[in-house]
Amino acid sequence: MSISSDEVNFLVYRYLQESGNHISQSNINGALVPPAALISIIQKGLQYVEAEVSINEDGTLFDGRPIESLSLIDAVMPDVVQTRQQAYRDKLAQQQQQQQQQQQQAAGSGTGPQGSTKNGEPAANGEENGSHALANHHSEMMEVDRDVEIPQSKAMVLRGHESEVFICAWNPVNDLLASGSGDSTARIWNLIENSTGGSTQLVLRHCIREGGQDVPSNKDVTSLDWNSEGTLLATGSYDGFARIWTKDGNLASTLGQHKGPIFALKWNKKGNFILSAGVDKTTIIWDAHTGENEVNAIKWDPTGSLLASCSDDMTLKIWSMKQDLCVHDLQAHSKEIYTIKWSPTGPGTNNPSANLMLASASFDSTVRLWDVERGVCIHTLTRHQEPVYSVAFSPDGRHLASGSFDKCVHIWNTQTGALVHSYRGTGGIFEVCWNATGDKVGASASDGSVSSSRGLRLSLLHSIVSDCRPLCSCRSACWT
Repeated sequence: MSISSDEVNFLVYRYLQESGNHISQSNINGALVPPAALISIIQKGLQYVEAEVSINEDGTLFDGRPIESLSLIDAVMPDVVQTRQQAYRDKLAQQQQQQQQQQQQAAGSGTGPQGSTKNGEPAANGEENGSHALANHHSEMMEVDRDVEIPQSKAMVLRGHESEVFICAWNPVNDLLASGSGDSTARIWNLIENSTGGSTQLVLRHCIREGGQDVPSNKDVTSLDWNSEGTLLATGSYDGFARIWTKDGNLASTLGQHKGPIFALKWNKKGNFILSAGVDKTTIIWDAHTGENEVNAIKWDPTGSLLASCSDDMTLKIWSMKQDLCVHDLQAHSKEIYTIKWSPTGPGTNNPSANLMLASASFDSTVRLWDVERGVCIHTLTRHQEPVYSVAFSPDGRHLASGSFDKCVHIWNTQTGALVHSYRGTGGIFEVCWNATGDKVGASASDGSVSSSRGLRLSLLHSIVSDCRPLCSCRSACWT
């Protein structure tokens, strides 16, 4: 069982975020609640989940042995019991297959199995036995075939980290090894041959800005990756920041956009972009030179043959799976393009006779409709007064809904570009969507007055879109 303060804090934060509750006063007598009550009940819950994983429904021990302990985050994952048990079954099957192969090889050569123990029983070569032997090396050294054993003179143990080391990566050009640890540092180890016989290390301390000063973040370094030229190292941390370092250990830039820990990041082959993934359920593409999260949205067209992307550089690019270079590089917006949506029209859709269109929503307060085949803007929709965060086509593609931080939901005719109807809410609009039959629009607002569960009924739309045919339902805001 493993519980860290970060995990507990995150789950409490997630609960408050999801419930919208902020406790200012309570009728509970705090004097009656014992210290560490939350940790105590969490520990009991974690032990219960471990028991579920380790015990069958009839009360017998799962596959004759207990399962390894879980962390708090592991325990709250969906289907953790079935997933862990199936993973262990697969592992056992693999080990049994390896043992059978070894026995068959031994029978064919007339010799006993390699790696037998003092009692004459064959030792499994599975990962778990190896880990067990390493963990108990102080009591009994693992027996290794002398023909394959690496002598101590050929191995080097690098010491310097003050906590667990989670990840390491070789520089693709030089013998530099980067490592990331729970001590909130990454380190670059110089292992170039013919050096002084030891290793030098550069300590990359991960700090955050507090009170005008840089202080240690005290968060795990969870991921790291070298660019293809071996000149820059990117690191991701539990503090939610990605960082770029030179191979000399100097901090080049700090990338802060995630709202939670970063668990993975990767350079592209050219070394000009970094992709990061976080626990906030987002992936961000960063411009490695400017430090900006340049690409804001990537969308496939209805047939899956075209890909569109929009960016902070005010461009909209359309790509085809049939060629490497983009088909169109569309430039018309004067500020960042926040999102894009394909129309449900064109060949292969429920509306094959209508032309395929693409809508783009920008911080310049406009929405643009694009003819994808010609690569030209056919309509500029200009009635919003604030940044536009969402657009959605009706199921037949005849109308477009747009939502802006000016609190307005506008309905447009996609053929003429005319504003058909408008609704003004009480908060900035973050998302709009159509129901499956195309006679209602849902919207979510910043003040919570319009929620994704209840939606926003625009009865005046019934007369203008009564002939809509069903195509799809909404994802972020739904009608009941």
